[in-house]
Amino acid sequence: MTKGRLEAFSDGVLAIIITIMVLELKVPHGGTLEALRPMLPIFCGYVLSFIYVGIYWNNHHHMFHAVQHVNGRTLWANLHLLFWLSLIPVTTAWMGDHPHEPWPIALYGMVLIANAIAYYILTRALLSQQDNKEFAQALGSDFKGKISVVIYAIGIPLAFVAPWLSYLTYISVALMWFVPDKRFESLKS
Repeated sequence: MTKGRLEAFSDGVLAIIITIMVLELKVPHGGTLEALRPMLPIFCGYVLSFIYVGIYWNNHHHMFHAVQHVNGRTLWANLHLLFWLSLIPVTTAWMGDHPHEPWPIALYGMVLIANAIAYYILTRALLSQQDNKEFAQALGSDFKGKISVVIYAIGIPLAFVAPWLSYLTYISVALMWFVPDKRFESLKS
């Protein structure tokens, strides 16, 4: 399989994930701004999750720009990432419906940490098959990826202590990644 097919498939899955998330946004009951108030937690969860999916799409695109070829291990690692990304809509909806309850917030964090680990596994699968040293140099130590897992691991139990602190950890990681990962931009495919 060419890397182009893998990228196209991944793009399609990510588009479906975003579509599922937006379908959770319901029309307000009423014609006043006050009718929007009950939707605020759902909308905020949607925005955060949309940003996360966008970050993964962006970084996936940049990384695969530098990839020369893919193999079966890469395909499975990519599917593993897509699996965890596909769980974002359900955890987003649950958290939006119960914004002050610890379990939905903690589960959202567990899905985020699983996504980060799956992305790490994908990078290692790609690293093991690339013939160029530039790819390995661009990948580097992946400090942001590793610190993200640590921050998620802190945020998950915080959901049971102070849910707003848990939200802050998830938002802080998104802010850290909001600027696209430019490690791979200078490499040729």
